[in-house]
Amino acid sequence: MFGSRASRPDRIDTLIGADLRLEGNLVFAGGLRIDGEVRGNVIAAEDAPGTVVIGEHGRVYGEIRAERMVVCGVVCGAIRVTGLLEVHARARIAGELRYGALEVHPGAVIEATLVREVPATAALTSAPGPIARSKPVQNVTPAALPAPSGA
Repeated sequence: MFGSRASRPDRIDTLIGADLRLEGNLVFAGGLRIDGEVRGNVIAAEDAPGTVVIGEHGRVYGEIRAERMVVCGVVCGAIRVTGLLEVHARARIAGELRYGALEVHPGAVIEATLVREVPATAALTSAPGPIARSKPVQNVTPAALPAPSGA
């Protein structure tokens, strides 16, 4: 009747309010929204998938590990997201990003090393052959691009 956590992956269970400054490591389960400041690591519990939302005024200085993450504020540190990492227009990120999927909105600033992590089973089934070195494309014009399929 009331549903369970498994049926509501977008649910926010914990809120770090705008006037709160937390110093130290934070381990959470479920959904976590940060509108204040965290100086420490933010880690999802190993036995429960976790979603982190960094609000527009939120700031995290430390490592973040979760299944899914949405960044609208500032993150300085390593990020490891096994699923989707969404970076919105006003977001600022500095550090290393490891992600399963990445969505970056125009206006976001990322000063980081990007590493796409593919699950081992997907890597074995979709591994391409050796990468051939090619010369950079010069003077590309819209007319030189292929027409979209289905047109």
